[in-house]
Amino acid sequence: MSQEHTSEFKVKDIWRVFWVLAGITAIEFVVALAIPETIMPKPFKVGLYLVLTIMKAFYIVAYFMHLKFERLNLIYSILLPIVFIAWVIAALIYESNYWLMLGLE
Repeated sequence: MSQEHTSEFKVKDIWRVFWVLAGITAIEFVVALAIPETIMPKPFKVGLYLVLTIMKAFYIVAYFMHLKFERLNLIYSILLPIVFIAWVIAALIYESNYWLMLGLE
């Protein structure tokens, strides 16, 4: 392969990832602004946003952080932070009643 062909391939990949990310973002905007909650309930919208955000995170990490061929590292870099954040939110929700109980005693 010549140097010119290699650069062209990388530019094509970057543009493809750009259009995928732009498409996902456009879907998010359409869901947020064009579809009323009478047609699509809010919990479904939130779930859709989470799935689309994870898809965008996958593309960003896979292509721009060069983890496309390292599947295990890609899974760790996306899913582990989500698991830890969900754990922190669950712990905060569980412990939030503690402050209310302190005032009652």
